[in-house]
Amino acid sequence: MLTQKLPPEPVPEPITLMGWVRVLWRGFILGSVVFGGLLVLLLVRLIERPLYGQHRPITPYITQFVCRMAFVILRIRYATQGERMQQRGAVVANHSSWLDIFTLNARKRVYFVSKSEVAGWPGIGWLARATGTVFIARNPKEAKAQQNVFEERLLAGHKLLFFPEGTSTDGMVVFPFKSTLFQAFFTDHLRHEMYIQPVTVIYRGPDGGDPRFYGWWGEMDFGSHLLKVLAARRQGSVEVIYHPPVRVDDFPNRKTLAAHVEEVVRQGMPNDRRG
Repeated sequence: MLTQKLPPEPVPEPITLMGWVRVLWRGFILGSVVFGGLLVLLLVRLIERPLYGQHRPITPYITQFVCRMAFVILRIRYATQGERMQQRGAVVANHSSWLDIFTLNARKRVYFVSKSEVAGWPGIGWLARATGTVFIARNPKEAKAQQNVFEERLLAGHKLLFFPEGTSTDGMVVFPFKSTLFQAFFTDHLRHEMYIQPVTVIYRGPDGGDPRFYGWWGEMDFGSHLLKVLAARRQGSVEVIYHPPVRVDDFPNRKTLAAHVEEVVRQGMPNDRRG
């Protein structure tokens, strides 16, 4: 992950005895809910897939329930502003943490767009595939095939979600949006009926603690960061702001579209995080 313009990762503090108790208790409940929900999702999908194909009228609600319960278990306060997009199209958001998976699935039915390497990650890759994540490879030879997948999923009514920053941050800044993926929306099949909804995600650390508490960036290890969150005696909050969607047709090219939604996402951040 890119670390340019970001401060060094904080040194993890030792977990206390009571912290380990919270890790075991919360971890057991969270794991039971996540993997139990996954099992139910896979069983329902066995019926849903032959009946509806690409359309998923039932299983996304299972994903939403699991993600909402994650915040209850972790005791992280969760709040939203704005209306979810009803039109066909995609969602773009700033990227600060692995918690974004739960944060952005908890209220809105979305399907993530992720780099192909994630498919091979233990546990996470399995969950991502089961919930309908679209994997893309950084290989120009596969660009046409990936474009076809985008079109198929978008025209089926799926709202694809991607992180145009291309990396995660400490949650205190929004990096410039890369415009490459926006080109997919400018084909003749899509541009006349697609919308893009910018979303700002704001994490706030526990009261009196590091505001970057939930940020996951640089060379930070996923396992140790997960343990830190599970062990915390006090938790913070996350706020999701849904901005008004914009029509792809209203922009002449991918760069102007990317620049516009980047500015909207940045303006949704608190004043001290708009750098």
